[in-house]
Amino acid sequence: MLDQSKPVYQRLRDVIANAILDGSFRDGDMLPSVRSLAAEQGANPLTVAKAYQTFQDEGLVTVKRGVGMFVAQGATERLRTLMREDFLANVWPPVAEQMRRIGLDARTLLDLTEA
Repeated sequence: MLDQSKPVYQRLRDVIANAILDGSFRDGDMLPSVRSLAAEQGANPLTVAKAYQTFQDEGLVTVKRGVGMFVAQGATERLRTLMREDFLANVWPPVAEQMRRIGLDARTLLDLTEA
């Protein structure tokens, strides 16, 4: 589920992050080139480069000059931790408030998702 209100580079970042968390790219795996990901996603290569740069700034990818970008060792777990923290700080509070507002408890919600 991509948030259409986010800038394109952040949506691309979410696509890449989800692929890492889902196991499509594991620690040490080579990521698609900027050009190939841009073509696949229908995005501008500069926008893809900006999305990749955010991962590089956070130490989640490494660059081997002339070879490509690779998922850094330990990146999957660090990314999972960062996304969990973001979820708990920014996504969960309004969801929890809405659940309280409409009288939906966690057990009912879990039962619905397990069905």
